[in-house]
Amino acid sequence: NHFFGFSLAPSAVCAALLSFVSSWLPFQEEPPMAAVDFRSDTVTLPSPAMRRVMAAAPVGDDMFGEDPSVNQLQVEVARLLNKPAAMFVPSGTMSNLIAQLVHCDRRHSEILAGDFSHTVLSEVGNASQVGGIAVREVPTLHDGTLDLDVVRGMIRSADVHHPVTRLLVLENTHNYKGGLVLPVEYLRQARKLCDSHGLAMHCDGARIWNAAVALGVPPHVLAEPFDSISVCLSKGLGAPMGSVLCGSVEFIESAKKTRKMLGGGMRQVGIMASAGLFALENMYDRLAEDHRHAQLLRAGLNKVGLWTTHDVQTNILIVDVSPVSPADFVKACKQRGVLVLGGPLSHTVRMVTHYGIDEADIQAAIAAVGEVVQEFRRSGVLPEAPEGTVPEPKRARLANGSARACGTVYG
Repeated sequence: NHFFGFSLAPSAVCAALLSFVSSWLPFQEEPPMAAVDFRSDTVTLPSPAMRRVMAAAPVGDDMFGEDPSVNQLQVEVARLLNKPAAMFVPSGTMSNLIAQLVHCDRRHSEILAGDFSHTVLSEVGNASQVGGIAVREVPTLHDGTLDLDVVRGMIRSADVHHPVTRLLVLENTHNYKGGLVLPVEYLRQARKLCDSHGLAMHCDGARIWNAAVALGVPPHVLAEPFDSISVCLSKGLGAPMGSVLCGSVEFIESAKKTRKMLGGGMRQVGIMASAGLFALENMYDRLAEDHRHAQLLRAGLNKVGLWTTHDVQTNILIVDVSPVSPADFVKACKQRGVLVLGGPLSHTVRMVTHYGIDEADIQAAIAAVGEVVQEFRRSGVLPEAPEGTVPEPKRARLANGSARACGTVYG
């Protein structure tokens, strides 16, 4: 009870030591401001109700097919998409890879996929690296579709010098084209093309739920033209992890073996599957709110002089920030409590609305981004522009979706 020769109570000694130590430790910094996070809909956090469901989930060993929560999830997703069978998978990237490996299970196989697709840009070239599958890039149009006449012309002839084209991959909604939705009739025409040339057809449907809500159709309408479809639970639906791969019974049986080969076999994973079930039941309808918030955000950005490169149909905005560098724009926004990512084009950033962002957050973000724009105008980096107009140099670029992707790509 003595401190440097003085008699002190133990509590006083502790207080003195704490004051001394805290005077030089680095944790004295001010806590960071709460941020509005538009980087991705993957940053959603489980709601309290979802956490309770997860804690109470019945579980078993999924590799033995004995996890009741996983089994229920697979049945439910297969029902929603009107497919015979389904399989729970750790991630959308693994799910897409499994589909490609199953469809292209013979040597000399080739896939056709859009040059701006997540499959081509953001899955580490896995089909080629893991499966030895050739991937041929089809130019992606501004609306996220592939010109089917171009696709037809890229299907390989029966020549000893060529691989065999076996699969067409389409993405719905289209991430790097601003969350645009592929029209139902387009999907049906693509199906006819594949049938006439003996190709299988796979959908990267990570955000298929957003597409269905935007079009006002049941999800199975968008899934029907495809032999297989991968859907995500951890984006707009807000589950912590997981995708579900759907297809025929034979396809899913082969997919299970491929999942095991890739290290995707799981045990008592019903804790996560139960979150997916909760999300499908409770989070699906609220996706329309994310779409509404995206429209509010776009309108607010237009008022401060920023424009999206694509129409906003769902929850993704690709925003032209030129001539400011995306890195500088991201940094300036972060300093004001708004998190965004560099976009898929070299002059853009991406903003995504999702669960956890409300209308007040949207308005606060618009105000913060408006400050960023004014800062760059004062510094002379951004030109002054009359409110409500698109400057001429941008008008041409916004109309042209052919620019190549830059290095920032994401889920």
